[in-house]
Amino acid sequence: MLRTALRARTAKSGRKPPAPAPASEKGRKRGRRSLPLPVRLFFMLLALGGMVAFAVVLARLTLEPSPASEALIHTNLHPGRSLNAYLNQPEMRDAFRQIGGNILLGVPFGLLLPVLWPKARGVLRVLLLTAVVMLLVELLQGAVITGRAFDIDDVILNTSGALLGYLLLGRRLGRAVHGGRRKRNTSTSD
Repeated sequence: MLRTALRARTAKSGRKPPAPAPASEKGRKRGRRSLPLPVRLFFMLLALGGMVAFAVVLARLTLEPSPASEALIHTNLHPGRSLNAYLNQPEMRDAFRQIGGNILLGVPFGLLLPVLWPKARGVLRVLLLTAVVMLLVELLQGAVITGRAFDIDDVILNTSGALLGYLLLGRRLGRAVHGGRRKRNTSTSD
């Protein structure tokens, strides 16, 4: 509508409307310019390598029995129950390892996902994808691995770690590699 009003006003005055800036200039002014394709592909390959390394570490940590959690092996479907058990242990170091380790385990997901998959940018998307992946890992762990059990608190802590990684650096990395989000044009033009 604004564009239509501007055209009507300039038509009455006899002046030509200003030419729109090229798309590359608009992107540069708003800081939304993406990297050249070969550079983006390079960073995406690095992110893929990081995600594979993350998957290997995740598998080693979650698909083998943990000596620190042997006393706590039980299925937990109630959020907060395992956290309470960790915090009530006599050794605070074990609680720190369990809680901090689960948070740190999710951080790489929040860092690498926006670089690897541009459509996954956004807090809700990162949270949802991380929660689904970690839920699948916990289900596999509880169903297949002897000495391990499903724990909803681990899913919550891993997802919190991914959120932390995304907010601290993942969002910026995604924008740096793929450029900023473009606003949709909602105005109508004649």
